[in-house]
Amino acid sequence: MTEPTQPTPSPKERTDGVRVSLPQDARPATGGPGRVPRRTALQPRRRFGGTEAQIRGALTFYMVCAWISGTFLLLLVAEMITRYGLGYDLIAGGTDKLTGQTVALGWQDLELENLAGGVNISTWILIVHGWFYVVYLVSCFRVWTLMRWPFPQLVVMALGGVVPFLSFVVERKIHASTTAELRANPKAAKRY
Repeated sequence: MTEPTQPTPSPKERTDGVRVSLPQDARPATGGPGRVPRRTALQPRRRFGGTEAQIRGALTFYMVCAWISGTFLLLLVAEMITRYGLGYDLIAGGTDKLTGQTVALGWQDLELENLAGGVNISTWILIVHGWFYVVYLVSCFRVWTLMRWPFPQLVVMALGGVVPFLSFVVERKIHASTTAELRANPKAAKRY
């Protein structure tokens, strides 16, 4: 005589917070309405790190920062050439030492120091570019994080602020590739 087979009991979820491993052939209960079944497998990584609006906002901020940083970098190169190559600084509101007249905007000879007082525009170009480069790096990091690109992409973006004309080229390529990726994956940027 054979023994009657009993149906295997369905696994039940514990309510006391203790985790118990289920047998391999067990299936978790789906529960009633409002309950979300537990996911057993790892979730695939999202394509983008934010919504399309967040990515487009970060891309616009990056574009503005790239153009400003690139422009100040070109001014910085011109300033370095005039200061170290020609020996002049650009001064606003200085006084000519020979005539005593106020010069609205003029070149100060670094050897003769022909102008006194005023604001050294050349020095301010250095300061503004240095501080704005930090803002540019933040904008690069934001786009890079949202797009989940590899690390070398961030390095290339960061070099745009220190290599003349590179920020304009990199910005155009980043803008084109980002909009193309958003267009190619329209549902990947939807989060909510």
